[in-house]
Amino acid sequence: MTASVANLPEVWLRGPLPDVPPLLQPVAHALLQAREELQAALLGFPDQLLSVRPAGVASVEFHLRHLAGVLDRMQTYARHQPLTEAQFTFLAAEKEGSVPPESTQDLLQAFSRQVEVMLATLRTTSESTLLEFRPVGRAGLPSTVIGLLVHAAEHTTRHTGQLLVTAQMVRAGVGVG
Repeated sequence: MTASVANLPEVWLRGPLPDVPPLLQPVAHALLQAREELQAALLGFPDQLLSVRPAGVASVEFHLRHLAGVLDRMQTYARHQPLTEAQFTFLAAEKEGSVPPESTQDLLQAFSRQVEVMLATLRTTSESTLLEFRPVGRAGLPSTVIGLLVHAAEHTTRHTGQLLVTAQMVRAGVGVG
């Protein structure tokens, strides 16, 4: 987080975002807040610690990869489309990591790109479609456009919190080894 951002109130207190429908403002605010927090917390995070799993919890690398993947998948479902083979491959690889491993910066940039794609989705989503049915997954479980978009935000904030704690533990060497 830059010094100028550090001095600002949380994203949701900075006012409405241009071109984002009013009902989707909280989704956009949550995603932007998560991105700012992750960028600040992982500044200078050592790449060699990405895959460390203190006390057996999910690694920083997993959380960053998963954050990007979930945003991508929720948008696909919101568009009423099935996941592609590439998305299934990415989903399967989320836990495994990449070989060679990506850098912290690469993973943060991938997440940031997905946030930008989601913001574009939010800007082009008509509030009149928010209650439309959307099937999720191979089982076609029931959701709605707003359900998927809100889940993307709440899932992002949940994993951001987990990632922040994991990163602190890894840096401190707690539960490692």
